[in-house]
Amino acid sequence: MKRLFGSVRARATLAATLVVAVALVAAGAAVLLSLRSNLIGQAATQAERTARSVATDLSIGTTTGKLDLDEDEEPVQVVDDNGTLLAATKDLQHISGTATGAVKSKPAKTPAPGATTPPATADEGDDDPDDAQDPQDTQESDDGDHSLHAGEIDDRTTFSNGSATIDKETSDYRFAAVKVETKTQGTLTVYAGAPLSAEQSAVRTALSVMLIGFPLLLAVVAAVTWLVTRRALRPVEGIRGEMAAITASEDLARRVPVPDTHDEVARLARTTNETLAALETSVERQRRFVADASHELRSPIASLRTQLEVGAAHPELLDVEGAVEDTVRLQRLAADLLLLARLDAGERPVADARFDLAALAREEAEGRDGVTVEAPQAARVAGSRGQVARVLANLLDNARRHTRSTVVLTVRCEGEWAVAGVADDGDGVPAGDRERIFERFVRLDEARARDDGGAGLGLAIARDVAVRHGGTLTVRDAPAGGALFELRLPLARSGGGGA
Repeated sequence: MKRLFGSVRARATLAATLVVAVALVAAGAAVLLSLRSNLIGQAATQAERTARSVATDLSIGTTTGKLDLDEDEEPVQVVDDNGTLLAATKDLQHISGTATGAVKSKPAKTPAPGATTPPATADEGDDDPDDAQDPQDTQESDDGDHSLHAGEIDDRTTFSNGSATIDKETSDYRFAAVKVETKTQGTLTVYAGAPLSAEQSAVRTALSVMLIGFPLLLAVVAAVTWLVTRRALRPVEGIRGEMAAITASEDLARRVPVPDTHDEVARLARTTNETLAALETSVERQRRFVADASHELRSPIASLRTQLEVGAAHPELLDVEGAVEDTVRLQRLAADLLLLARLDAGERPVADARFDLAALAREEAEGRDGVTVEAPQAARVAGSRGQVARVLANLLDNARRHTRSTVVLTVRCEGEWAVAGVADDGDGVPAGDRERIFERFVRLDEARARDDGGAGLGLAIARDVAVRHGGTLTVRDAPAGGALFELRLPLARSGGGGA
């Protein structure tokens, strides 16, 4: 089952089919109920019309024995207050759902000579305790009897459902019951039925159409959804296939096809290509980094090995100071490479650690000849104190290599930023190289000598640390004509731990 619905296309088809199926079932049930209600209402209207027609004949003085109930194939009963059947349709053989199941009428009792009013008539104002009420009555049921005058027809109608057999044909009917007050027979109730065969036939026909049509419609919906989803996902399959080919070939220069649309799939393809481009740049940068690191390590290692080999063969020629310098250089280079690796791995400074940038600047400047510190106020920042100290040290070392006389280290606050500036009075940095100098293993021409210019990692490390602390590191012309490096870090918010 998981394999069957393991694709987006299968799940989308199933979901669309289920939604349409639920909607069709709900709509079909509503249609059937509405159709049945309307047809039952029509049958009730027809039954009421027949019952009131008979009641009208009785109200104008027609006796039950003279009623013409044989013209229509509809069951009609006339009963008195005692539930005695006084008249009925001629061919009526069975009936249910009315006040009595009798189908043969009894002769009506005529009032005694000289009697002014029949007993138990509505004119006397007495309630009729024997008035039969069908338990199936659901509409306009009487809450209690009310007085009717002779010849008056009750304006209320009671409806019920039942069945009747006329001329050996049994059908379901909707019965309407209407009371009428007669002059000679008292209060009579007329029951007339209208067949429900039309309602039943229409409901059965509609149900049959739905049972046949709904599955066909669901099949069409499923097929259309399957085809549309397959067409919509075809570019996705192309992207997946190209990504699989890129993974197998390890050729990051390849790109996935971008469909000529403006939908989510096209945006996915463009984003995928942007990711591949960033990955290609990152891999290329990593390869370049490894190659440059290998090149930088080769020289001091070769120099150190040569000195040691000469010292082993001729101890009197061993250059101990040179070997120590090469070892220190290797140690610094290894430390720089380790820090860069940690930064590339996404190491973030601890946000809760806070320290004073001005105090840190004074500490880094201490012991360095020709460095002047101007830090009149405290500037508390958050992050790694050791990494920021490494930034200041790299900037000071770089400035001392290029200055003619003095280096000025300033710390100040500007709005929400703490700004540390390192200025020298050297030749400065050409405008075209002010971004390139922050790349790894980049040294300008005047700094090509490894003994003076280092490995070209100091400024790259400084900018990476600044960025990971939410700040920036830029270079511009200094007031004295040299280069001014500005480190901007966000001031720490109130609260938190100390330095």
